[in-house]
Amino acid sequence: MTGHSSDGSTADVSADQYHHYKEDVKLMHKMGLDAYRFSISWPRLIPDGRGQINPKGLEYYNNLIDELILHGIQPHVTIYHFDLPQALQDEYSGLLSPRFIEDYTAYANVCFKSFGDRVKHWVTVNEPNIEPIGGYDNGSQPPRRCSYPFGADCAEGNSSTEPYIAAHHLLLAHASAVSLYREKYKAAQGGQIGITLLGWWHEPSTDTPQDAAAAVRMNDFHIGWFMHPLVYGDYPPVMRS
Repeated sequence: MTGHSSDGSTADVSADQYHHYKEDVKLMHKMGLDAYRFSISWPRLIPDGRGQINPKGLEYYNNLIDELILHGIQPHVTIYHFDLPQALQDEYSGLLSPRFIEDYTAYANVCFKSFGDRVKHWVTVNEPNIEPIGGYDNGSQPPRRCSYPFGADCAEGNSSTEPYIAAHHLLLAHASAVSLYREKYKAAQGGQIGITLLGWWHEPSTDTPQDAAAAVRMNDFHIGWFMHPLVYGDYPPVMRS
């Protein structure tokens, strides 16, 4: 986000694995790693979010996966890691629209079809509680939507509703991709698929009933927000109420 970092820097070029993947894999091999988790960039593979595939992006990920396997390192691939294509944000506000689910599933299908012959470990979404909070609650991350008093310096947004809409669509996208993989690819490719959750456990500050209830409520709103639907098919009762 140009203009929203303390020193004005961006992450346009960081570790630059795109140009140094062979060196990186050699270092991993030297360290004795037998697995490496990395994320595919949706806009690198499909710049407009849907439709035409970028051949250079496809070539890069094929080369990286092959290089890892050549050195005895299993690729663990994350499909979505906070990098929604800008075109989809501009077209229908990204995670706030149910159209995200269809486009994400089509993108996941490209990943399964292109890399699933070698990738046996898939992560649908990385830490899905981060983007709704950072992007739609406190406004610290793209697309910087929030409302007072939860966030500041946002041009628009509603912190009371939008985080939950975004999270709901991420959960449905996860479910859609898992169903697609199990129905169309798992038998032939023999891989596993799941999700990566971030969780902080909260303990009561004192032994009062009020603090005990607050700790349970915080765990439900943080961990249960995603774990409960994945296990039980619905949100925690405290969230629904």
